[in-house]
Amino acid sequence: MRPPKPADPRRSALMAKVRQRGTAAELAVAAVLRAAGHAYRLNVRALPGSPDFANRTKKWAVFVHGCFWHRHPGCARTTTPKTNAAFWQAKFEANQRRDAAAVQSLRDAGFTVVIVWECETENAASLRAKLQRSLKRVA
Repeated sequence: MRPPKPADPRRSALMAKVRQRGTAAELAVAAVLRAAGHAYRLNVRALPGSPDFANRTKKWAVFVHGCFWHRHPGCARTTTPKTNAAFWQAKFEANQRRDAAAVQSLRDAGFTVVIVWECETENAASLRAKLQRSLKRVA
């Protein structure tokens, strides 16, 4: 079931300009993975959810989620536009369902899955620690 179309074409055009790949958050994660010596592929379409970073041999996948689009719990960036709220609520719920299904499919296939939130990429030390902790057993 598709969510209804947005009511405001200007808002739709603005949101269409939001980058999907090559974001600052993704570049930060890539730098940490490279520095740690992890080999990876970008946006692996052959895997459920097309993880932003994945190593199919070692069976790990990393998703870099924007706090707004993927609804980071408790994050100040997780706002909901007041205009056309029903549209946005349906869109966010569909995103969350899709994300959960992709993560579950990967875990069922034996992958270690790491979710990195956009706001977590601002502190390089804690990002490095999170990725080291999460990928330690598969490295």
